[in-house]
Amino acid sequence: QVQLVESGGGLVQAGGSLRLSCAASGRTFSPYVMAWFRQAPGKEREFVAAVMGSGSVTYYADSVKGRFTISRDNAKNTVYLQMNSLQPEDTAVYDCAAALAPLGTDYYLRYRYNYWGQGTQVTVSS
Repeated sequence: QVQLVESGGGLVQAGGSLRLSCAASGRTFSPYVMAWFRQAPGKEREFVAAVMGSGSVTYYADSVKGRFTISRDNAKNTVYLQMNSLQPEDTAVYDCAAALAPLGTDYYLRYRYNYWGQGTQVTVSS
């Protein structure tokens, strides 16, 4: 059984920063794609960022481009999301996801991911 455990969420003022972490544990596996999604109250879960393979290829939602940075440490089976210049509209539950195979252009589709974390709350006050 594979588990993804997120940490690093919390309450921050607008303009502040947070760093989320997602560690994979359980049987040995090498997810090809790791990603972050988020869901705000009353809204659907949306794609935030994804990182492929060795970490050299990344994708971002337009709403976070230039403010968020996704990275991964394959030796630790961990993915990170550095969030800067946070705004109230970034308030959401952030979920980590992992896919076992290359997703090509489907990296933003949540149904393509095999494993999910439990989510961590990020709240940005104005």
